[in-house]
Amino acid sequence: MNMLSRKTIKNAPSGIWMQSLVALMVFCLCHLASGYSERDRAHDLMSRYPLIDGHNDLALQLRILHNNRLSQIDLHNVSKVATDISRLQAGHVQAQMFAVYVLCGAQQKDAVRLTLEQIDVVRRMCTEYQDFELVTSAQELKNSEMRHKIACLISVEGGHSIDSSLPTLRMLYQLGVRSMALTHTCNTPWAESSSKLYNVFQRQNNSLTEFGKAVVDEMNRLGMIVDVSHASWDTALAVLKYSKASVIFSHSSSYSICNHSRNVPDWLLHELKKNRGLIMVNLHSNFISCRDEANISRVADHFDYIKKMIGAESIGIGADFEGAVGFPKGLEDVSKYPALIQELLQRNWTENELADVLRRNFLRVFEEVEKVRDQLSSKRPSEIQIPLEEVQNPCRLVLRPPGVRVLPSDQNSSSAAAEHGSLGLLILVAVQLLSILFVTE
Repeated sequence: MNMLSRKTIKNAPSGIWMQSLVALMVFCLCHLASGYSERDRAHDLMSRYPLIDGHNDLALQLRILHNNRLSQIDLHNVSKVATDISRLQAGHVQAQMFAVYVLCGAQQKDAVRLTLEQIDVVRRMCTEYQDFELVTSAQELKNSEMRHKIACLISVEGGHSIDSSLPTLRMLYQLGVRSMALTHTCNTPWAESSSKLYNVFQRQNNSLTEFGKAVVDEMNRLGMIVDVSHASWDTALAVLKYSKASVIFSHSSSYSICNHSRNVPDWLLHELKKNRGLIMVNLHSNFISCRDEANISRVADHFDYIKKMIGAESIGIGADFEGAVGFPKGLEDVSKYPALIQELLQRNWTENELADVLRRNFLRVFEEVEKVRDQLSSKRPSEIQIPLEEVQNPCRLVLRPPGVRVLPSDQNSSSAAAEHGSLGLLILVAVQLLSILFVTE
């Protein structure tokens, strides 16, 4: 009896191990029998944690291809683009940051008007189609998921859209804008671009001016996400150190993997980590492989590298569909996001890490931006104005009563010099005319 008991106890661990092994084999066989694969796993994960994508330029393509005439198209199926409602749903995209972008050539001209027209087309498409829902807060974004809607967030791509005016910034917020990139491919009078395409507002050692800091302050006060994709590294660093709220790169990738000026170097990634901000990886081939062609594996290399540098909690996705030409094979449109998640699962990313990348990281940043806004709720709207000599815009009207020759006391010295110069020229012409008259006589 005792010997039997001892033998039973001795064999117990072996029995438990065998039972576990059998259970595991049954589990694997069931999955094989049901056809469950990494692809199925990716779709299942994204159905539970649908994507919030940080950057899409569909509004730009609507202007280029259709002159913003939504009545001429059905957004469920749109040709010549990579984005429509059917493909967003197939790609498990639950929220999309739609970019409001106007060309840098409009700076100092009609950038504000064009920006308002692009906001109008985004608002229209997100209110006229029942599949979409325009949202302006983190809570509204969460609520839209429960209603099985595609949430629309509006971002302005380029600080030239506010014409160096804080009141204009505030009005854009009132229209639903919740993020703004400080630059695009051109410098503004107060922030520096990563691009050298436009030779405007060149400065030395002043990548974020005092007015630029006032823009960041006002965005923090409003609860608008500061985006430094397209900004120079010096401007991005200055913003990361200055902003009270978390900052995002809405569509940028790793410079160490592809050394393009639009990508983010390691030292700047570490500053982003300190800020508790987010880099949303851009899928455009030229930013992924520094060539016109790329593949999903190379995209995953960016995710792996950034995770190694600063952790999965600092990563999101900002594909840049419609804003760039040329995407990796297998990631040609918004329906293909599951293929990327499948690749990351095969590289042993955990479901918890991928849930962060897909949506939880962005929600955290959005909520932290709103928390800073609430902390600053007693602060009055900023009345700081940019000095006229920094704007250098001949289209800016200097307000004074008509016919009054005396300049207001706060008129800048350069305008006064121009006025005196004109008066001097007039006197010189008069003297010359009198001289001619006397000579003639």
